[in-house]
This record gives sequence, C-alpha cells and structure tokens, in this order.
Amino acid sequence: QVQLVESGGGLVQAGGSLRLSCAASGRLLSINTMGWYRQAPGKERELVATITGGTRTNYADSVKGRFTISRDGAKNTVYLQMNSLKPEDTAVYYCNAVQALPTKYYWGQGTQVTVSS
Repeated sequence: QVQLVESGGGLVQAGGSLRLSCAASGRLLSINTMGWYRQAPGKERELVATITGGTRTNYADSVKGRFTISRDGAKNTVYLQMNSLKPEDTAVYYCNAVQALPTKYYWGQGTQVTVSS
C-alpha cells in the first residue's frame, strides 16, 4: 500500500503563487509515476502534471509555462509549484501515484486551491 498526503493549498489572489506538496509513504519501490490532478465543482477530474522516473514531465496545456512539477526522491515528496494563478485554477488538487505490475492507482485526500479575481 501507498499513502499520499497533500498540503499547501489555500486562498490566493489572481497572479499569485502556491506550492503544493505530496508526501508519499509505504511501498514506494513499485511507484514510477506521480502526478497532480484537479477537480473543479461540477467538472470531471483532470490531469494537471505528471513526473516519471524523477525527470520526465508532462503538463496539461492549460498550465504549461505556469506550473512546475518536481520530485525529491530523498524525501519521497512531489511538489507542484503554481505561478500566475488564475481563477479558473480553482479546484481540489489531488496527488496521484501509479504502481506498475500490477497497475494500481493511489490518491491523496485532496487539497483545496482557491484563486480570487
């Protein structure tokens, strides 16, 4: 099993920044990809960014150039640096970890990000 605990959400004005953290614990050797997803009220959960092997990153078009995902292997923590925040970034942000063979998905409890205009 893998446990994920997010932190760092909050209320920020448009144009501001926040950094989310996701601390992972448990059986981490089988985890290769971690990422962030978000879900706004009335919308489906969507991918924000992923990081594979600690270096290969992937971003949603809506956050490219504004958000940066990174991973600290020593601390078993994944970060999401969010800059130039917009009201449309308001959502609950969830940390995700993917276990390979067998494939299994783990989720954190979510952290609220609210961007005021």
